[in-house]
Amino acid sequence: MTATAATTRPVPTEALDAPVHIGAVSLRVRDLPGLTAFYRDAIGLSLIGEGPGEAVLGVAGLPLVRLEAGAQAPSSAAGLFHLALLLPSRGDLANWLAHAARQRVPLEGASNHLVSEALYLSDPEGNGIEIYRDRSRPEWPRLDGGSIKMATERLDLEALLREADGRDYPGMPEGTAMGHVHLRVGDVAAAEAFYRDALGFEVMVHYPGASFMATGGYHHHIAANVWHSRGAGPRHADEAGLSRFELVARDDEAYAGLRRRMLAAGGTEAEGTPAIADPWGNRVVLRR
Repeated sequence: MTATAATTRPVPTEALDAPVHIGAVSLRVRDLPGLTAFYRDAIGLSLIGEGPGEAVLGVAGLPLVRLEAGAQAPSSAAGLFHLALLLPSRGDLANWLAHAARQRVPLEGASNHLVSEALYLSDPEGNGIEIYRDRSRPEWPRLDGGSIKMATERLDLEALLREADGRDYPGMPEGTAMGHVHLRVGDVAAAEAFYRDALGFEVMVHYPGASFMATGGYHHHIAANVWHSRGAGPRHADEAGLSRFELVARDDEAYAGLRRRMLAAGGTEAEGTPAIADPWGNRVVLRR
């Protein structure tokens, strides 16, 4: 299955119109051929490239998920809660849902978050996946004082399916992006100290046991929760699950500023690529 670029589609600018947004997410896996087939056939990403021990999948040549062979141990409590693929429109979300129904891809949840509509599932190795579409920024509800209001309400799947175009699914459309990454951490305050105080993200919303952080006024590029990981310690280098994720700087100014923050917080730079690990060993790399 390959994505088509025959029709120009709107880019989901709410997540990308920010000084820093999320790029590709890398997963360390046990069954590289099986996971590659899942992200290609069930999720609808295109296979962009593969080599010894690695497969890169994405849309229209843009890498979104990298799979790395070599997981030696199960994932610990900390790590990835889900990666979140952002589709350009509600119609695209409906088309993916219709594809999932035809292919019997099991869903684990479906939510109206007020700022977005989201479908949830896991890959065969238990890595969480969110597939969602954003409402436009003027539609986001606000609390007194102007902060964003989010909630977890029931999403009407039958109404969403009625917006599907009924055609065979060609794969995720051009304009699909990695909208955010949601992490399992041991302590929310420590996560905020790292991602907000050290790296410069802004806390946008609090849920009980979770924090949602972003740049540029987005509802969240990075989330961190303790729902199943309170008190968790650092992860091991050979664990299955999250290997690293990218922060993508919009311009030279944003890149230079975040690079300075990462290095000041104890990060390293190898071959021109700044990188740092959060308190749980979730590795973050910076690119333009």
